[in-house]
Amino acid sequence: MSRFTSFFRDLPLSGRIGLGLVLFWLAVALVGPALAPHPVGAFVDYDVFSGSSARFPLGSDYLGRDVLSRLLWGARYTVFLGAGAALLACLVGTTLALTAAVCGGWVDEVLSRAMDTLISIPSKIFALVMVAAFGSSLFLLLTITAVTYVPGNFRIARALAVNVVSFDFVTVARARGEGRLHLALREVLPNMIHPLLADFGLRFVFIVLLLSGLSFLGLGVQPPHADLGSLVRENMSGLIDGAPAIIVPAIAIATLTVGANLLIDALKPVEKKG
Repeated sequence: MSRFTSFFRDLPLSGRIGLGLVLFWLAVALVGPALAPHPVGAFVDYDVFSGSSARFPLGSDYLGRDVLSRLLWGARYTVFLGAGAALLACLVGTTLALTAAVCGGWVDEVLSRAMDTLISIPSKIFALVMVAAFGSSLFLLLTITAVTYVPGNFRIARALAVNVVSFDFVTVARARGEGRLHLALREVLPNMIHPLLADFGLRFVFIVLLLSGLSFLGLGVQPPHADLGSLVRENMSGLIDGAPAIIVPAIAIATLTVGANLLIDALKPVEKKG
């Protein structure tokens, strides 16, 4: 707790706001479904696009379902799918980057050219083609969005790793006979953790926006469940009336992504060992 307090105290105001927003949506994703007043797909209001009331704090949607309940459930899909895909992308990308930097030679060349080929494909086009071809199950959405952002993480992680590999302490470790696994995990990786954490945050933001875009096109999480992007798409007809059913999920996406960006920008760089 003292380390978290020290971390929070060292953050600027923008970073504290960002941390608060991120923690808020993480808490909503964790406990929100248990707090939802109605089942996610239940038709509970005879009116559609009704305004805020004591019974429906965020109104009802285009089918008379409780927006608050659907928002609490939708946040879980958006946050956990985004975080899971970002974590998977960073794990795969960083592993390949460490392999390329430590091994060098033809291994580095092959991996770099493969990632260059993959990154040349627009992320949204790749995701749309894969979802259209194989469907939009949660596992497939997780895999597609992770694969889409592996090359970007690889390029950043490789640049960091190649720089660290050139340091004297890595040369000394090689001279005393340490293996490549030791070099990668004990010498190189600890000196690139902070930039990788910042990159993880950026990947999370990109993936949330990509998932929201796919859901807006009807290719994301499927009914009766929905993520935040799906809530925006299905309630588009309420935009003219300014219905909370479309405004609230749009604000939710904005606060989640802006909060993550504020937190990333506020993180201080860590000194490299050398």
